[in-house]
Order: sequence, then structure tokens, then C-alpha cells
Amino acid sequence: MGSLNIENVKKAFGPVEVLKGINLEVTDGEFVVFVGPSGCGKSTLLRVIAGLEDSTSGRVVIDGQDVSATPPAKRGIAMVFQTYALYPHLTVKNNMGLGLKQANTPAAEIDRRIGIASSMLSLEPYLERRPAELSGGQRQRVAIGRAVVREPKLFLFDEPLSNLDAALRVNTRLEIAQLHRRLKATMIYVTHDQVEAMTLADKIVVLNAGRIEQIGGPMELYNSPANEFVAGFIGSPKMNFVDGARLGETAKTIGVRPEHLTVDPKSGAWKGTVVHAEHLGADTNLYLDCEKAGLITVRIFGVYDAEPGATLYATPDPAKTYRFGADGKVLK
Repeated sequence: MGSLNIENVKKAFGPVEVLKGINLEVTDGEFVVFVGPSGCGKSTLLRVIAGLEDSTSGRVVIDGQDVSATPPAKRGIAMVFQTYALYPHLTVKNNMGLGLKQANTPAAEIDRRIGIASSMLSLEPYLERRPAELSGGQRQRVAIGRAVVREPKLFLFDEPLSNLDAALRVNTRLEIAQLHRRLKATMIYVTHDQVEAMTLADKIVVLNAGRIEQIGGPMELYNSPANEFVAGFIGSPKMNFVDGARLGETAKTIGVRPEHLTVDPKSGAWKGTVVHAEHLGADTNLYLDCEKAGLITVRIFGVYDAEPGATLYATPDPAKTYRFGADGKVLK
């Protein structure tokens, strides 16, 4: 079991309130991602769950037990950090088994757990190597394996892929997703990268300035954002926002995703000039400076040739256009 309930958790550092009343329920086996910009409180919240920070008020409940005053080592959690934190003088096998050895786990049981974890993470060929002999991706897999062998109630990941290059991030992300399916364990994962959130999560928690803006599945947040902040944070390239007054609208702000705009060289809703074109192979991102809408991004699937300075007309899909009020909330 690995259920988690966060009940009105607040955290302040002196006069600065970092978490402003967080309420969240995580069911057993869920993969939940905390996402938000730097300074939004996501890592602090993870550290409060782990017991590395004490909350100012509120409760952290794991499997029905209030662990708010319980030391980290007794909460039944395992944490994977951004930095690998491996002992350079120990082999992969000994790095993975050190925590179990310190807990006086029998040697046969340690070997059994290391065997299972190394098989899951394709680490069998590297068990006798030391960290200096491994790539960055392999070291991160060792750090994940060290967590797996503990058989925790909760896995906590604090931006584990941010030190890896782009290709390794994709590979390791896939490995973490496969690991979750195999273990059926509860995982809480912190990232500022909304692509990681969208591709890994069963449930995404969008944080902003110490508050939860919205909780939901990846496509729920993409298709039905509760407010302008979530709409702008989820999706890549990000949603275009246009002052409603420029378009003769009563809504404060109009939002349309780049992929929900079409372009035509002869006619359309918004006349614009091509500022720049990003040719990505599968996609083309066009940046248009429009008379009505200002600078917008248009995402076109496939190759689209457009020279800077060319005139194009952009037209939003009316069925996929969002309207936001003065308070930033989506208008129904």
C-alpha cells in the first residue's frame, strides 16, 4: 500500500509562506507529478512529504498514519534526487545495497532485491563497476535501483532527469514509466518540464506560488484548463494569449494553442508577417506578427516553407478557442 493524503499543509521560512494550504489525495499505485515554474513550492512540498522539512501546519498521512512528526527513515519512503549521490569507492552492487546492509537485512535478501532491481533497470553488466566507470544515465539508474531495493510505500523523485542530456532524458523517462508499470508502486515526481509531466503522469498537480492551480490527468489539463496559468503552462509550444479588446471581444484574454491555428497565404482571420520559422522535421513552428493579435506562434504538422517577411493569414479554430476573465479563470 502507498496512499498519501496531504491535509492543509503550510510551510513558511520566516515571514515567507512557501506552501499556502495544500490539500491532495494520492491513491495506491498512482503516478503523480508536481509541475510548476521555479519557486512554486513543488520541491518544498516533496521534502515535507519525505520529512526532510517540517510543515508549519497541516498533516501528512501515509497509509492512514499521520507521519508529520515521524523521522524520514521511518516513513516508508525512498527518494531519488537530481544529483545521483553515489559513493565513488563502492561498486554499483554495494551502492544499491548499502541502505539494506545498514538496516541489518540478511545478505541473501539483499542479493535477491539487488538481482530484481538490476534486472528491471538493465544494470546486471555493471554491478561490479564503480560510478566513475558509468555514464550519467547509468548512474541515475543506479540511484533509482537503490530506491527500488528498499521496497518503499512511496517513491519520491526530485527532478531526477535534469542533469541528463536530451536523448538520455527520453530513455530514462521511458525506463521510469516501465518501472512504475512493473512495480505498480505509488510514485510522486517533481519536475519543471511539462513534457515530462504529460508523458509520465496518471495525475498532474499544477503548482503556482505555493498553491495548487489544478489537478487532473494530462489530457484533462490540456483540453480543459481551469485558468490562464494552467493553459499557458501545459502544452508546447505554449498557448497564444491575445488581449480580447484587440479582437472586439468582451473576454479579457483570448487563448488559442499553436496547433489550433491554420495559415493561408491569401485570406484568414488575422493578417500577419512571418518573423521566423522553426523547421523541426515533423513540425514547423511559425512566428507571425499579426495586425490584430500581435506576435503569435503557429504549429504546422509537417514541412511548411515560409520566408521571413512573407504575408500569411492565421485563423483560429473557434471550437478550440479559450476565453479568460479578468480573474484569469476560464469562461464557460
